[in-house]
Parts: sequence; structure tokens; C-alpha cells
Amino acid sequence: MNRYMIPRLGSDPDSPFPDPGLSEHPEGLVAWGGDLDPQRLLRAYRAGIFPWYSDGSPILWWSPEPRAVMVPGQADVSRRLARTLRQGRFCVSMDLAFADVIDGCAEARADDEGTWITPALRSAFIELHGQGHAHSFEVWMDGELAGGLYGLALGKIFFAESKFHRRRDASKIALVLMLRALKSWGFLLLDCQIWNPHLERLGVRLLDGARFRQVLTVGTSTADVVGPWTTRLEDWGKHTRAARVLDEIPIRPDATRQQQGEPPPA
Repeated sequence: MNRYMIPRLGSDPDSPFPDPGLSEHPEGLVAWGGDLDPQRLLRAYRAGIFPWYSDGSPILWWSPEPRAVMVPGQADVSRRLARTLRQGRFCVSMDLAFADVIDGCAEARADDEGTWITPALRSAFIELHGQGHAHSFEVWMDGELAGGLYGLALGKIFFAESKFHRRRDASKIALVLMLRALKSWGFLLLDCQIWNPHLERLGVRLLDGARFRQVLTVGTSTADVVGPWTTRLEDWGKHTRAARVLDEIPIRPDATRQQQGEPPPA
């Protein structure tokens, strides 16, 4: 059995990460230890590294190869999903219910094989959301949260962390519309981290590690647009025809009020 020397991160949040391109671990484990300080997380994602571990275990840091990615604007939409989009039964929003989305993702994972969204990771991403780096995309039906996704935006790269649905196709709608929005904003990639068959049906691609890091370097060299995306979706729907689907799926009307500090209606 092969043994791999995996470096341990220092306690200082500014301690360096190993170069993921030099990792010999077959599944892309590059380091362990450290903490989930927001600045450490931002540096990790800029290097193509993300935390993935179980509650009670040391923090494990990964950069798998090949890398599963999606190109903004190039999702494969089935005829059934296109029909669902046209039916107009959903409303959409961004950054309106970040904590609810991450909790929905954790519940979905727990029902399957246990969640990797630990309380510490949840707290770290809520802090990143408060700093304007982490964002959510929500899909609503009958006034209730039907599904969504969340992730981290750095430069022109969006790092998708997880998605969930409580109604059929809700997470797919969130992903498709997020990809269309990212295209209109000039994003280069949506990082999906690890391939799975559900993503393959929506058009996920695999990039070798060197190519992924090359695109990552270019994409994250652009200045971050920091702050809530609550009204960004609304502006996109008004000013670009790439958002024609929003003619059928309206933006949740309380999104702007929430941005202005007013509570959403009950």
C-alpha cells in the first residue's frame, strides 16, 4: 500500500499552502490541519484548494485532478427542464436567504451519506457571505424555499459548494440561471470540484490540473466584486437578453426591499 506524506498546515492563517500541482496523492489531498479562518479560505480557493472533511476529523484540504467545471452559459438543458422553466412556477433571488440555502444543502447531504457541511464550515461561509465573498441563488415556490445553491466568487471564477432541492428541478433551475448570469458578468468558469453523474447531464467538463490552474490564475487576477448580489440579478434581468428565461421565472419581489434593509413580507 502506498504511503503519502501530507503536509500539516500551521496555526497562522497566513501560513502557505503546498503547491497542488506537486501533490502525489491520487485523490488530490494536499494538506491537513489549520483552521477555517476566512482569509485562509480565500487563499485556498485562489489556489484551487478546498476543505472537505467530516465533523470530528482534522480539516482536510483537497485539489482533485481532473477538475469538474462548467462554462458559464453552456449548460445542457433537457426538454423537460426547459418546459419547467417556461411554466413560470418559480421565483428566483440571490443572497436573500444564504443561511437557509446552506442549511438546506446540509440537510440534503445528511439524508444521503452524512454531511461535510460541518458547523464550523457553515459558520465560516456565513462569515464570508457577510464579507461579500460568498453568495447564494434561491428558487422559491408558493412562497417557500424550493431549492438553491451557494458558493464563493473570486475574480471571474465562481466556486460552487453545494446545491439542494425540495421541489423537483429547483436545484437545476438555480444552476442553469446562475450559469447564465455568470456569463453575462464575464465569469470564466464555475468550479464544481468533483464530477458526478447529475452534473454530467447538465454539461460538466473535466479539465486537467495544469489547465485548471492556468484558468484559475487568469480568472482570480481580476478584482473581486465584493458585496451582496441581491439586486445584481434584477439588474441582469433588466439589461440583458441572455436573461429571457426571467420572463417566465420572475425575480422574487422582496429581493430589492431586503437589499434596502426592509424585512421581506410574511
